[in-house]
Amino acid sequence: MTPEALAQLHAACFTQPPPWTVHAFAELLADPGCVVCMRASQQELAAFALFRVVLDEAELLTLATAPLARRSGHARSLLREGLALVKARGAEICFLEVSVDNSAARALYHSAGFVQQGRRKAYYRAAGHAPVDALILRAPVL
Repeated sequence: MTPEALAQLHAACFTQPPPWTVHAFAELLADPGCVVCMRASQQELAAFALFRVVLDEAELLTLATAPLARRSGHARSLLREGLALVKARGAEICFLEVSVDNSAARALYHSAGFVQQGRRKAYYRAAGHAPVDALILRAPVL
């Protein structure tokens, strides 16, 4: 999948934090430590998860599901697939950041064994929106 397709879906899913640019996705896809998992529906990107592995740690950088493809299990299956891939690359633990007001994502991560490790005050900022805290979550990669 192209950086353009990833950026387009990311923009359809996020306003805060601001969506990532095509350039940002191109750089991440060029990073040998990054792993991307995707789901397509009728040749259109429906969801993706992007992880990065450094030594024995992984980070879920972003997970996006198209608004019309939500509640279909894509996020859960991408999370499971991505964790298996980062484990194969030697990761023993995975971290992620999630907005405190994203209850659907928080429920997904909790059900996958992620627990709160910390909190970043006013981490997500977007013009016209009040700052929102991020929770730092972690889980062992099983």
